[in-house]
Amino acid sequence: MSALREGRRIARHISNCGSRLPLTSTCARKFSSSAASSSIDANLAELETTSTNLPPPDEKIIQAFTKAESRAGRRLPGNRYQYHPPKYDRGPLHPVQCPPRSDPVARNFIPGPFNLPRLKQTYDHTISSDLLTLAYLHKPPGTPKAPERERLRKWVGDSPYFENRPLRGPRGASTLPLLEKDITFNNIPQIYAVHMNCFVPKAIKDYDLLYVARAVVQSISGRVPRVTWIKNGVAQWKTQDGDNSGCKVTIFGDQALEFVDKLVNLVLPKIKDWPGLKAGFDGSGNLSLGFTPTEMALFPEIESSFDMYPQKTIPGCHFILETTATSDRQAQLLLRALGIPFKDE
Repeated sequence: MSALREGRRIARHISNCGSRLPLTSTCARKFSSSAASSSIDANLAELETTSTNLPPPDEKIIQAFTKAESRAGRRLPGNRYQYHPPKYDRGPLHPVQCPPRSDPVARNFIPGPFNLPRLKQTYDHTISSDLLTLAYLHKPPGTPKAPERERLRKWVGDSPYFENRPLRGPRGASTLPLLEKDITFNNIPQIYAVHMNCFVPKAIKDYDLLYVARAVVQSISGRVPRVTWIKNGVAQWKTQDGDNSGCKVTIFGDQALEFVDKLVNLVLPKIKDWPGLKAGFDGSGNLSLGFTPTEMALFPEIESSFDMYPQKTIPGCHFILETTATSDRQAQLLLRALGIPFKDE
């Protein structure tokens, strides 16, 4: 027991001696470490940005943030007035104007372009300038315009009802053809759209043929086709009103140019003993052509997966190349420049 008491007394004495020691060494050590850290912070201040040592924001900044939060809370609800582009263009004098087509808010906004077709580059750099040179018509300044001929005839007779009666229609047709306009720098003909139409009359009885036709048109065009139906049934053909008879789709812009490029360079050269396209224009600068089921299988999208289609179910298809030309002559110049071979007649 005496040894235990002696040990406690020694421990108490040591603790009392430690409490009486001066704190100068500890303070000096702390002071030296803080000085070193401050010097390091000063050296790294140029390398690192921190807001620890910055002063607090003043009262103006705090009030500005407070105003922004309150303004965000005062926004109109969804059922109140919100800006929507007008549905119709009511003229340049209307107070509410349609936004430009490049504005994402516009109704006719089309995102893109996402690619640059090779045929478009060729058209911009070569074909457009060549067409402008080929169709150039020199008119000296001051040359008066030639009077336009009357395309619609007047009613001739003694009847008083002829005075305010509309003019007579053209001979031999119910509609007037387009007038050929001179090619200038701002109306050079180009490809506007490609229309695809697939007619499958057997799909009335076998609905699976319609699925195959839709798959073929969608793989070629890259767009989902619309199903067409029969408007007027014919008893001899065993068709009724409303029967599904095929599908159709229309592609514009870069998709149309890519299709023409694919048609000229990949599909048409594979047709054996092919004499060329017949100039089947409609009088307004649009070319129509048709492919048989055998020729439809030459498209690369169908050729790569030909075994996936049921045997002898790939249908034929009609194509219409719509251009901005105002006559068949201008359209043929454009399509020949794009590489479409025409049969010499």
